[in-house]
Amino acid sequence: MLLITGGNGQLGTELSKRLPNAIRTDVDDLDITRESLVADFVKKYNIDTIVNCAAYTAVDKAEDNIELATKINVDGPANLAKTGAKIVHISTDYVFDGTAHKPYSPDSTKDEINPISVYGKTKFAGEVKVLRYAINSVIIRTAWLYSPYGNNFVKTMRKLGSEKESINVVADQIGTPTYAGDLADAIVKILPQINLKNRGIYHFTNMGVCSWYDFAHEIMDLSGLQCRVNPIKTTEYPTRAKRPYYSVLDKSDIINTFGVEIPHWKDSLKKCILELEKQK
Repeated sequence: MLLITGGNGQLGTELSKRLPNAIRTDVDDLDITRESLVADFVKKYNIDTIVNCAAYTAVDKAEDNIELATKINVDGPANLAKTGAKIVHISTDYVFDGTAHKPYSPDSTKDEINPISVYGKTKFAGEVKVLRYAINSVIIRTAWLYSPYGNNFVKTMRKLGSEKESINVVADQIGTPTYAGDLADAIVKILPQINLKNRGIYHFTNMGVCSWYDFAHEIMDLSGLQCRVNPIKTTEYPTRAKRPYYSVLDKSDIINTFGVEIPHWKDSLKKCILELEKQK
């Protein structure tokens, strides 16, 4: 039996559409920070595979809620990994400091791990726990996740674009958006292939590179909104937590190992906006 934790989030929702027979839980169904509850749940439902989408993702709030972020991002994954089930654990580009000028490799001997926020530090600590306790484990780092569900940058920009004549968006943070549906497709393809030989860390975002400004501009264009997007520097939009300036991820390992196909971010954004238009 397959368990999807964090099942009500963007990725959990997309996965559940593709894996309708999986058990989908959120915090009200299963508190992953409680080891005995996790062990009992896995035993009761005969869980042999877990996709852990549960996380504390409020990047700025994490700076002041270190204990809670640690419980959810470190202790939770450790508890899931200790059950002996195969596990796909979702992590983040925030494990890097953003000072590179080429895509980050998942191989730490090539690109150093150096998180600059509480969120990034707790997510990296969670990766370490998963690799320590789960024999068959695949960690997938992703970035800039969006979908037709929940709260995300695409939906925020569309809302602002329909209300305002112009908005300011940071243009000096560079990365790649990730459509949750594409990541869900990749996970579905990876699940039957997990074994001892290919355990480890992989990267997945859509293809291509952009800034948040570029992303916002494309959202307005594809949505038919007349809102003007003005590029600004990060220093003009201060936040509680530091963000990596550059967090493009090298995806060659996940492509070569699992045969995953990855669309360009602009193509996937079109798909998402079409879906959002249908929901109106």
